Amino acid sequence: MMRNTRGRRYHSPVADDGSGELGDLLMRAARTQRRRWRDALAPWDLSPHQARALRVVCERDGVRLSDLADSLHIAPRSATEVADGLQERGLVERTPDPGDRRAVLLRPTEEGRRIRGEVGRARAADSAELFARLGEEDRTTLARILRTLAG
Repeated sequence: MMRNTRGRRYHSPVADDGSGELGDLLMRAARTQRRRWRDALAPWDLSPHQARALRVVCERDGVRLSDLADSLHIAPRSATEVADGLQERGLVERTPDPGDRRAVLLRPTEEGRRIRGEVGRARAADSAELFARLGEEDRTTLARILRTLAG
């Protein structure tokens, strides 16, 4: 039983089934992972968006800004800003798109590939450390549950 702003009693429309707590715990875990990810990126002075963009560019070895925006689930203008930052640091370069003279492709530089490798190894090590708190069976179950929720 709850009280409204006038002091009248009413039944909460939200069932107390623990789902609110589950949501809170999931958000706390996600915030912890994001904080750890930002901390892991600190040696390279990269933002999480920049690191994800560098990964996409390295994996595809030639990506349009619109495709980068789609991959990162961000606005095209934001993808341009992220790409500009990576280009200023010498991690990507813009090259003409052979299939469309009006478009450009982002390609990784040698330095970009090197940094991408280092960042990937650091992230993997950090994730291994975080998930080592769980046993193998719990990690498998967590992966299955998260795939279900994300799908």
